[in-house]
Amino acid sequence: MPDGTGDDDDGYRGPATLTVDGREVPVLAILDARHEPQDGKLHWFGRVALDGAADPGLHAALTAPTSHIALNAGGSTATARVGDVDPWGRYRVTGVGTPPFPLTEPPLDS
Repeated sequence: MPDGTGDDDDGYRGPATLTVDGREVPVLAILDARHEPQDGKLHWFGRVALDGAADPGLHAALTAPTSHIALNAGGSTATARVGDVDPWGRYRVTGVGTPPFPLTEPPLDS
């Protein structure tokens, strides 16, 4: 994952910005992406941890079905859906299409 460790894994691990109804929130993200052959689309997913203390209203905004949420992790900004919170307080994020982090071009088989 592009995190400065020299790993060759796909995905992203590092700082990101979650935008919730126009409000930017710094987060730490662990993200990956996979091509789904069933629908032919790229699905990205992972977890984000709030970077520092968050106000109590943020959890409600993150989990409200009417909130507009986007994520940027050094790539493009992508619309995101927020799911469950794990035991460590990290939020599940998912999206379809171009992920919010840079992708390395896969090698083409000859």
